[in-house]
Amino acid sequence: MLGSEHEQLWREALHRAFPYSSGKRHDVASAMNALRVFRNRLAHHDSLLATDVPFRLSQMIDVVAWADPDAARWLRRIERVTEVHRLRPATRNDTVVVPARNAWGLYQSTRAYVCQAGRSFQPVDHLAFYSQRQILPEVPKILFRLDNVDWTVGEVNRLRATGERRDALLADIIEVSRKQGWTEGRYQVFGLTAPGSAGHLTLPTPIPHHSRGRGSAFTQGQRYVVRDRLRRARSTADL
Repeated sequence: MLGSEHEQLWREALHRAFPYSSGKRHDVASAMNALRVFRNRLAHHDSLLATDVPFRLSQMIDVVAWADPDAARWLRRIERVTEVHRLRPATRNDTVVVPARNAWGLYQSTRAYVCQAGRSFQPVDHLAFYSQRQILPEVPKILFRLDNVDWTVGEVNRLRATGERRDALLADIIEVSRKQGWTEGRYQVFGLTAPGSAGHLTLPTPIPHHSRGRGSAFTQGQRYVVRDRLRRARSTADL
């Protein structure tokens, strides 16, 4: 019912079901579709090892808040997912390492990492950049994560009008990236710390990757490591 073929139905009636949303059908449809995919994985007992469950929970509650903020506050108060997830018997890989050919320059100018909408990540606290066969020394802390962000001038104007600090930061990220050649579309955004900020890690030197040959890059998509090992590593072999 939230598909593009029902745009007129959205404008005439369905938008009233989400009075606290942005008012854009695509925003609601994107969030609902992400939750539909997640729900299907749960229903089919699929693995969630590579899924950021707390992030998906937050998405669910956000959708509820678009309909009824009181109901969303009630869900936050009673949900048990966060506590159960915290008790899971798993090694805590708290840092994601991402390729940085384009990402590093954008981080330097915006203090953000931007990637395709809907991309799945494990729960992590920090993000590191891999470029030219080494992990770069700056390992920022993740301040916020937003999915399906509309990369348009109209969205920049809407964000600036809210008066919220995070919305202003997001508007800056969109504006700067568009000037650097990023095209309109929908993206996922990680707001990150700057060097010297609380929680930000700066390594003494880059961490080199010595493996050679086709397909031997340390990461071609994303890879997870333990932050404390980054502090001690002489090469990626120590991770």
